[in-house]
Amino acid sequence: MASVVAVGPRVRFLRWLLLLTVALTACGSPGPSPASERAAEALDRGIKAHAAGKPDEATAAYFETLAKDPTNKFAYYNLGQVAKARGRLVTAEAYYRLALEQDPKMASALLRLAAVRYELNAYQEAVDLNRRVIAIEPNNAAAHFNLALALRALGQNAEAQQEFATAQGLDPSLVRPPAGSATPVPSASPVR
Repeated sequence: MASVVAVGPRVRFLRWLLLLTVALTACGSPGPSPASERAAEALDRGIKAHAAGKPDEATAAYFETLAKDPTNKFAYYNLGQVAKARGRLVTAEAYYRLALEQDPKMASALLRLAAVRYELNAYQEAVDLNRRVIAIEPNNAAAHFNLALALRALGQNAEAQQEFATAQGLDPSLVRPPAGSATPVPSASPVR
């Protein structure tokens, strides 16, 4: 299975904006501690703010993380989580894709990207992404459940039933929903 992640204009714009932020921050960044250590501190602040229900504060800390470490997959992922919670699916998708550029096997980013693609009615891509998660984490109940939803949306009901059964076997709380009333199972947020 290919690990190439498509990059659209929105992702290129976000990358450009990030590089601009990094350049501006680097011009006046004092401090004796290594950049990676400062990035980890900023990420921790973002996670705490995120968990406390302060998305604007979390977003600022995640951008600070990226200014110090432009390859921080967790900052991208968590920015995707903030965007998703705000109903900004296209922005969330862009951030998840940026996280996957850093680590194509980041299961949490694949899972959330699959959920966004499902919500945008891109069911075949949701199927493919959930299968990538399962290849990385075979016992990921949420991925099996979300795969079943996407398969059902494509009319592949027999395989969907098998995936629902697998998901429920892994997590008994995941019960097959009635047709047309399901949303993908979310993953934990934020992550590090």
